[in-house]
Amino acid sequence: MTTPVTPDPAAGQRVLELDRTHVFHSWSAQAALNPMLIAGGEGSYVWDYDGNRFLDFSSQLVNVNIGHQHPKVVAAIQEQAAKLATVAPQHANDARGEAAKRIADLAPDGMTKVFFTNGGADANENAIRMARLHTGRRKVMSFYRSYHGNTGSAIASTGDPRRWPNEFADAHIHFFGPYAYRSSFWAADEAQESERALQHLEQTITFEGPATIAAILIETVVGTAGVLIPPPGYLEGVRALCDKHGIVLILDEVMAGFGRCGTWFAFENFDVRPDLITFAKGSNSGYVPVGGVIISDEIAATFDDRVFPGGLTYSGHPLACASIVASIDAMKEEGIVENAKRIGEDVLGPGLRELAERHPVIGEVRGLGVFWALDLVTDRATREPLAPYGGTSPALGELMAAMKKRGVLPFANFNRLHVVPPCTVTDEEVKEGLAVLDESFAEIDHYYTGA
Repeated sequence: MTTPVTPDPAAGQRVLELDRTHVFHSWSAQAALNPMLIAGGEGSYVWDYDGNRFLDFSSQLVNVNIGHQHPKVVAAIQEQAAKLATVAPQHANDARGEAAKRIADLAPDGMTKVFFTNGGADANENAIRMARLHTGRRKVMSFYRSYHGNTGSAIASTGDPRRWPNEFADAHIHFFGPYAYRSSFWAADEAQESERALQHLEQTITFEGPATIAAILIETVVGTAGVLIPPPGYLEGVRALCDKHGIVLILDEVMAGFGRCGTWFAFENFDVRPDLITFAKGSNSGYVPVGGVIISDEIAATFDDRVFPGGLTYSGHPLACASIVASIDAMKEEGIVENAKRIGEDVLGPGLRELAERHPVIGEVRGLGVFWALDLVTDRATREPLAPYGGTSPALGELMAAMKKRGVLPFANFNRLHVVPPCTVTDEEVKEGLAVLDESFAEIDHYYTGA
């Protein structure tokens, strides 16, 4: 990081006053909020108005894949703003065409069209719409352990507790995906977990009626619900079931894609080809809101002579598309995807496993690339979570506070600590973060009650 950090507490106080007076925050009870005040960022770091610098091990919401304030992406947005700041989606423009081509070039053969949205939720929303219209069916199946966004059908497809107060859309069915560490199937190993999870899915399809199911929507690697990597053969088995029953397979790559798992798309780590791919976050690191659906040629052809009844005022916004073009080009030129893969294999993964050897509250370490989670427990034998499902605990609160105190910005969900730095993170930055994790876990090791 080269930008000097100049404290300005007065400006920070003004930001806080404006926020608490006028800003209504998401996923929050408003009265008790005390938001962190971010003044700036660069690379893997952000800083506040008091001059405190933080290593961003959260990538904000696991979306700043290319790091903060990447100069090539910032310049592309500035240049596009000077050229054409906005345009209605019914018109063609060069930024949108170039962005669509770059994304399609990364996709599997036979997926040449891209529908742009404003983010990941409406990407999933429109993918569901496409699948329903293409098949003439209504039901959508998805994992209990999942998050797909907070619009009507996307939140209904979501499994985690944020769905509960938002269930206004119908025809959404949930099932258990593989999670060997906390198996729902009494599996002894990954092979058995995969086999039994597929049997469970096939039974659910049978009981729901195969001819009523439009799509199976799953995160390729489950993100917020635990960085759950599918065991060998599972995704391939889901693909086979979809083929057998004429069901559209939608892979949600919103969080797992664009380098996060050490590949352009997370499904490249497996032998599977989806019918629809949803993306957002890492496609431009969230510099401008954007998302989209990559569409198989077969599904796209459904709408050659039939109107697709979906659209957004800002679909393919030129500033967003320019940032996608610059992001993909920079990721290729600078070997950013390759860096994420190497960091995971050589530095971050081994470092997290070493931490687990020293701190018994770390029950399991799992991840790919720069997408990792620590499953935290009070007892390794019983695997009792360190925090309850849908909630937190004093131990998790103390862990988060200890990390922030030492200058690392964490990401936690229920009983898990997610370790998700930018794809541009360096070896030295990872080691800095791991050292803070080591010290922070030492503060909560006393919560461990097992042998």
